[in-house]
Amino acid sequence: MLSPHEFATLLLVKDAPQQVEMEREELDALLERQLVLLERLASGAHHVRLTDIGHHALKAMRRPN
Repeated sequence: MLSPHEFATLLLVKDAPQQVEMEREELDALLERQLVLLERLASGAHHVRLTDIGHHALKAMRRPN
């Protein structure tokens, strides 16, 4: 189960990955759960994106009961 902050960070990665602060604790939790992936660009900068697991998790969380 994700905390509200982790869920919000997951949504932020999906909708505005450039706004995610790389030092966020929630990002570490999402990386551990393999919901997001941290990529190093040729410029040396880091980019965060959802993994397939992250996409599926968001889709499952948005389903009506």
